[in-house]
Amino acid sequence: MVSQEQRRRQLAREKYLRQQQRRTDARRKARIRNSVIASVLGVVVVLSVSVYLTKPFEDDGKKENAGAEVTPSASPSKAPDPCEKPAAGKVEPQTWKKEPAMTIDESATYTMKLDTTCGEIDIALKASAAPHTVNSFNFLAGKGYFDHSKCHRLTNQGIYVLQCGDPQGTGMGGPGYTIPDENLKDKSLKGGVYPAGTVAMANQYNAQTKQGRNSGGSQFFLVYQDSQLPPDYTPFGTVSEAGMKVLKKIAAAGAQAPDPQTGNTAPNATVVINKATVAKS
Repeated sequence: MVSQEQRRRQLAREKYLRQQQRRTDARRKARIRNSVIASVLGVVVVLSVSVYLTKPFEDDGKKENAGAEVTPSASPSKAPDPCEKPAAGKVEPQTWKKEPAMTIDESATYTMKLDTTCGEIDIALKASAAPHTVNSFNFLAGKGYFDHSKCHRLTNQGIYVLQCGDPQGTGMGGPGYTIPDENLKDKSLKGGVYPAGTVAMANQYNAQTKQGRNSGGSQFFLVYQDSQLPPDYTPFGTVSEAGMKVLKKIAAAGAQAPDPQTGNTAPNATVVINKATVAKS
């Protein structure tokens, strides 16, 4: 017969094992997610290393999952939060089963405006070079998909990006559908560098296994300083000069230590997209 004390110990042990399994599962999911900017927008990489930008970058500093490697962000900054409080409202969870039908005019000019807690970020979109991507953002913004969502990751070593576009704020969310890679031979991508001002898609591509193409969803990253990355992430927009000032303000506030569950290094600044809009001109 099992004594009460033995039973108590058995239950405690089982609880401990369940907790360990949950942590293991969470780390596994984070690694898979992070094959952007890394393995990321999320997702961070150096030259030959690829990144998983759906998270872009995982377990900073460790090479995992198909060779995605992330460089750790610098020590958490103590800089004060330079941003305002978010507007009233909350994220409305939305998913769709397939990519939206093409409705944009590929020959027209489109601009996406991110009205954030840190200032307005205007982005000139490349409709002719990345029509599926721009069409998707036009659709999602029109549905209020990005409204009240946090930009969940900031990297400040190796690559220099702010990653947004996940209403869950974890680096694991998406719209339920994927879009094809586009514009990977953009003339701006020279010498394995995504120049400052580039806006590109996060995805799950793994350069070592050659798997994960055409896996972009809603997550994207904004480059605030020239960053060495392989040309695997659809460049679909360019940040305005005023928008770059906002990005640099966010970057100057630094990043937090990696989250133990997701691996994300969240910005110290409270970066929330109050409203995202896409306009044709």
